[in-house]
Amino acid sequence: MKFGVVAFPSKKLQDVANSYRKRYDPHYELITPHMTLKDAFEVEETQIKDMVKNLAEIVKRHKPFQLHATRVSTFSPLTNTLYFKIEPNPEILSLHEDLHKDFYGNQPKYSYVPHVTIAQKMSDSEHADIFGQLKMVGINHEETIDRIHLLYQLEDGSWTVYDTFRLPGDDQ
Repeated sequence: MKFGVVAFPSKKLQDVANSYRKRYDPHYELITPHMTLKDAFEVEETQIKDMVKNLAEIVKRHKPFQLHATRVSTFSPLTNTLYFKIEPNPEILSLHEDLHKDFYGNQPKYSYVPHVTIAQKMSDSEHADIFGQLKMVGINHEETIDRIHLLYQLEDGSWTVYDTFRLPGDDQ
């Protein structure tokens, strides 16, 4: 099975992201707006129970973190993807690092850029046009994330929550 680890922002930020995703993201119906913490990875059915336990242990070492979307950016020229940039902070980076050194799956292909995708797979001209517009509109949203989610991919390509893990912080 294919799994991934994400943080879902509040409904307020999801609604803003979806206002663009409806039109500019072909994955709109496959997954809710999210910040990826660990890209998709494969786990055999016999390993799922151990993987969930392992993730629970990792999560115990982390605390809630601030998600601060500060601007619209792009991965161009690599891909024509637009996203809300999430300011990296020690909590996000540490969690991402733990999910790649003590957990299933491969190392990331690219340097980690915390973000919420709002548009992808556009033509070059559409990308340039939309990026120009959205840069002017901008974004400034801040909230606390106190849980992360283990997702799995269904046969139709959509993603759904397998389990949710609360970030305990200093209270445990």
